[in-house]
Amino acid sequence: MIDVQIGCDDSLLGEVPNEAQLSDWAQQALNAACANDEQRNGDITVRIVDAEESQALNNEYRGKDKPTNVLSFPFEMPEGLPADAMSALLGDIAICVPVVTQEAHEQGKTLTAHWAHMIVHGVLHLLGYDHIDDADAEKMELLEITILANIGFADPYQLSA
Repeated sequence: MIDVQIGCDDSLLGEVPNEAQLSDWAQQALNAACANDEQRNGDITVRIVDAEESQALNNEYRGKDKPTNVLSFPFEMPEGLPADAMSALLGDIAICVPVVTQEAHEQGKTLTAHWAHMIVHGVLHLLGYDHIDDADAEKMELLEITILANIGFADPYQLSA
């Protein structure tokens, strides 16, 4: 289940995809990346934030004092609980409306395509994918390209602008 939370002023929401789109893109990413049916059905919270909240989160959790497009927070089971004590919680994703909007414009992408990329990217991070080193980045990017192509979007790493 995808839970969408709005953490920004309504004036920023004009071009944010609806909950059904966000859920579909997240599910497509889960289906493509998971062989484990339990993970395919895990719960994800997507929080739509403004630049101020994004900057605060990025500073607190990554030590970077600026807003960013997407942050992922994989669920960590509290110590002492048995593995089956909680439902399949995958984690939280925070997406910053102003940053995503600016990037889409700068990169010559449609806003919808960039939102889809941010959801797919965030879900893959929840599943343990990363892009810290070149080999991991290549693996993650190829999976992103494949997932996005399957849902009708162009390669997000081929910039139009």
